[in-house]
Amino acid sequence: MVHSSVVLFFGGVALFIYGLQLAGDNLQKLSAETIRDAVRILANKPYWGVFLGIGLTMVFQSSGAVTSMLVGLGAAKIISLQQIMSLILGTAIGSTFTVQILSFNISQFGLPIFILGFFIQYLSRRRVLIDSMNALMGMGMVFWGLSLIKVSTKELGDTEMFSLLLRSFSENPALTILFTSAFTAVVHSSAVTIGLAMTLVGHHYISLGDSVYWIFGANIGTTATALIASIGSNSMGRQVAWAHCLYKIAGVLLFYPFAENIANFMVTDSPLRDVANINTFYNCVAALLFYPWIKYGARLIEKIVPLSGDEKEFSVQFLKKTDWETPSIVLAHAERELYRMSDIVIRMIDQSLNVVRKNDQDLVAELRKSDDRADILSRELNLYLAQQLEAAPRTVQLDMIRLMNFAADLEAAADVVDNQIIELAAKTHTLKVSFPNEGWKDLEDMASVAMKISEMSVACFQTKDKDLAAQVIFHKREARKMEHRMREAHITRLVKGSPESINSSSIHLDLLGEYRRIIGLMSNHVYVHLKDSDTYNILPRRF
Repeated sequence: MVHSSVVLFFGGVALFIYGLQLAGDNLQKLSAETIRDAVRILANKPYWGVFLGIGLTMVFQSSGAVTSMLVGLGAAKIISLQQIMSLILGTAIGSTFTVQILSFNISQFGLPIFILGFFIQYLSRRRVLIDSMNALMGMGMVFWGLSLIKVSTKELGDTEMFSLLLRSFSENPALTILFTSAFTAVVHSSAVTIGLAMTLVGHHYISLGDSVYWIFGANIGTTATALIASIGSNSMGRQVAWAHCLYKIAGVLLFYPFAENIANFMVTDSPLRDVANINTFYNCVAALLFYPWIKYGARLIEKIVPLSGDEKEFSVQFLKKTDWETPSIVLAHAERELYRMSDIVIRMIDQSLNVVRKNDQDLVAELRKSDDRADILSRELNLYLAQQLEAAPRTVQLDMIRLMNFAADLEAAADVVDNQIIELAAKTHTLKVSFPNEGWKDLEDMASVAMKISEMSVACFQTKDKDLAAQVIFHKREARKMEHRMREAHITRLVKGSPESINSSSIHLDLLGEYRRIIGLMSNHVYVHLKDSDTYNILPRRF
């Protein structure tokens, strides 16, 4: 009897966890674009960040999963630590939504909901409807799992060992918090732990006051997911994980002495609703109390988990606005940062063909890290200049816009190396593709021209030299002609039946196209220098 109850209990937990994951994954698919836009737009305002955190957790069905995503965003420097901390407050509130649903006595509808969702998605051919029904099936599994947990705990409650375990928890709240933290860390869901606490309270195996400590432990345990995700991340990623962890621990320490008071304050005639309401009350009040201190909390975390020397080197160095700076000085600082960025991108272009030449994973990792650094500098440059743009004189505004556009082109060129050339290199090595000598010579020549034009382009941006701008445009056109000749030569080798040319054809042509794309991006800014004085008559007619 006990054996079957234990199997039933863990079966219910498995259904519960898998259902949450299934629902979260499919809700995420349905709202992927919205999530991406919301993170970019709303996270700039801390108070909106709280609401965004709530919404994301309702979609992902897991505050730990959201925080793991925030670890990645923080590591990539897409949003700042302070912005992420406002999102973390929101995730804590959002995690109470699932528990609130579970507190209503609807677990008996879990299997019918699952069956309904299954047959609709089985018969449907529309992707949106299939994802929606998969999410519904997930929620059905959650309710179904909860009903199994209720049945199994009812039977387990009659055993002496289970009663003794619950009694020891009641007598030692710290042990309760420790156990429930570990259990939540293993199952990766605070909803499972709190759902179990609701069941135990409903069967009168633990008191409402005891359930508060289960809630505390569940909130601490959910930080394990983000801490694990931060392993191997950079310092910023670890800062996010520890910010989440320390916030949860601080909240528990603050509310621990008042656990019984909270239970007495929230008690009604509905035990399940009481547990859910305590969880919501605790997380909402904690968020309200900690929100005004976000800025100081971010500074504390940055001191506890400082940036490494390498990360300091590639974070911004010159974009530190002070009150006495004029728009011209702001522009000068931005230019210095842009030249650091251009050095990174040019090194990436210079090394890009080497990843095709040999399967060097260290070089791949270095290029990907360089792209992350370029992304960081581009983002910070745009934010820095956007804040000063409106107050600047018209002439300075034009220079700021010119700088922002070039930064965007540099970032795009870095992305070509990271997203396209590295992927083509991986395909080359996976498929064991070898290029004919003539084909490899063409790639080397094209990469060399891309490097030469990129260096000339940066020099042109610094000097605003019209002659240099004309040379960049001339060489860009020559590169286009050269690429055309290389494609014709490649087709000639294909006609002759060269095995190496046949095997490498698509990769060879794609690489030529990507280097031409880099040349185009790096040359975009030079046309403006000849717009009013095209001495060489080199501009297209539309100019």
